[in-house]
Amino acid sequence: MYKIGIIGDRDSVLGFMALGFTVFDVESADEARACLRDAARGGDFAVIFVTEKIAMQIEDEIDKYKDMPMPAIVSVPGRDGTTGYGMENIRTAALRAVGADILFGGKD
Repeated sequence: MYKIGIIGDRDSVLGFMALGFTVFDVESADEARACLRDAARGGDFAVIFVTEKIAMQIEDEIDKYKDMPMPAIVSVPGRDGTTGYGMENIRTAALRAVGADILFGGKD
């Protein structure tokens, strides 16, 4: 059975342990990069959520996995709320897959 993981700051991710997620509590971008690499390399994770604040800092590392079927790497808001980064990434992925802006109809 595949796992679901989440990478982010302690306050944002600890609650996900109760849901059965594998939690990666990180304090720096370098630590987050290493966690993402290790989790993705093992092949055990179907989905890895990354808080938006961390995802913005390790975008170069996340980009390495965009064309891979697994794990899916999804940005989620952290404890401080959304920055809009996650939704923009979903919009971009949908545009790549479908060839049209199906989420917002091309309107900003």
